[in-house]
Amino acid sequence: MVSFESDYIAGAHPEVLKQLTETNLETLSGYGTDKYCESAKEKIRKACDLEQADVEFLVGGTQANAVIISTMLADYEGVIAAETGHVSSHEAGAIEYTGHEVLMLPQENGKMRADDLRRYLEDFYADGNHEHMVFPGMVYISHPTEYGTLYTKAEMEEIAEICRSYAIPLFLDGARLGYGLMSRETDLTLPDIARLCDVFYIGGTKVGALCGEAAVFTKNNKPPHFITSVKRRGALLAKGRLLGIQFDTLFTDDLYFRIGRYAIDMAEKLKEILHRHELPFYLESPTNQQFVILENGQMEKLSREISFSFWEKYDETHTVVRLATSWSTTEEDLEALDKAL
Repeated sequence: MVSFESDYIAGAHPEVLKQLTETNLETLSGYGTDKYCESAKEKIRKACDLEQADVEFLVGGTQANAVIISTMLADYEGVIAAETGHVSSHEAGAIEYTGHEVLMLPQENGKMRADDLRRYLEDFYADGNHEHMVFPGMVYISHPTEYGTLYTKAEMEEIAEICRSYAIPLFLDGARLGYGLMSRETDLTLPDIARLCDVFYIGGTKVGALCGEAAVFTKNNKPPHFITSVKRRGALLAKGRLLGIQFDTLFTDDLYFRIGRYAIDMAEKLKEILHRHELPFYLESPTNQQFVILENGQMEKLSREISFSFWEKYDETHTVVRLATSWSTTEEDLEALDKAL
């Protein structure tokens, strides 16, 4: 079965796996205090062009979202997110489980609009009863979004300015950040993101790592005793080397960016195939995720040879499905899809 189900269907990129194997017998201190974690942190700071950034590693995206949000919010605060944001729809209530509400805003192609954010904050503080309400304490966005769409630099700057005016942090979920940064249509760089966001994370799980995300606090704003809080939430890996070695490899010789560029190149070829077969796009994204509308019978037939993700029901006879590329996508995979269609 050829799979376009997601961008983490394979294990680790061969270069990452090679380093894990070659360092396997080294004895290293635990909990992220080893030399590889320190080296990876320094390389990430350099890539962000931000010497003072605090970098910490977490095992996965859900843990990153839940730990960052819960440690940066006061107990009476919630996090603002688009209604299609990952924390709004696909985190199984992980944020609410920490005691913080997700305050949802409308979305446009997966993105939060600055005008909606401004209006929400203005209305909140204009409400005479706001002391009895959940305070907006953080803004969450993802880049790319759940729909594979991207914020422009101008959109990010406007959202960041609103956050600054209300003294609340801007948090960017970068689970698929590598694909956003290498999109042919983006005008945002990693240093731009580091400059505009108060905290973000660089996704490894979906961009070549076996597992792991790198949280980057950009304004000397890492919560005090952060590692203690990570452990208290059950998200601290004793063998922190696993994360350090992977990110040290990903940020050596631009591997992270090469992986992103390769997946984008494969996605562009994927789009060509989908267009050639005249499949209607639900959303033609500039990143590695593509969304098409299939007639239900066509979807069932295709699923016998090709694996893909259900996205949402379009109508009674059609379904939106997602196909994703990654470092492990091959030309042979694309040829198999072309033939199956």
